[in-house]
Amino acid sequence: MQWADVLADKSLENLPYKIELNKWGNIEMSPATNKHSIVQGELIALLDKQLPHGRAFPEFSIKIDKAVRVPDVVWCSKDFLKQHIKEDPCLVAPEICIEVVSPSNSFSEMKRKIALYFKSGAKEVWLVDFDGRATVFNEQGEISKSAFDIEIDLDLSWL
Repeated sequence: MQWADVLADKSLENLPYKIELNKWGNIEMSPATNKHSIVQGELIALLDKQLPHGRAFPEFSIKIDKAVRVPDVVWCSKDFLKQHIKEDPCLVAPEICIEVVSPSNSFSEMKRKIALYFKSGAKEVWLVDFDGRATVFNEQGEISKSAFDIEIDLDLSWL
């Protein structure tokens, strides 16, 4: 199966799952919880407020090798969008790729996704848990704060 087939398949519209394709063209689905969605929304609001020279989006498709991966949130500079807006899936990862880490996600799965996003051109990858704690990575590994001069200050204590 190709990504265009997934997009054209009406039976896959409006599912409560994030859909990705693995390198064999098989669909992988992850169920989304409301808490997961809330964290995504808070991240998008934070990025749009603190990085106004670009835009944040949920579930942005990226072709990586033979697979299509869909980070929970991405941030794209305006220059990135001008160059890649017509690609679906995008052939290059946006500058920031973020995964909201659910309790069911294993660390090895997250490490694999981090490597894939960097392989595709991401500058930073964030892992954010349901408490709003972020771990930020660049290609060399974990870093103490984002190079994009952003304060990742999600207060999710109200959840």
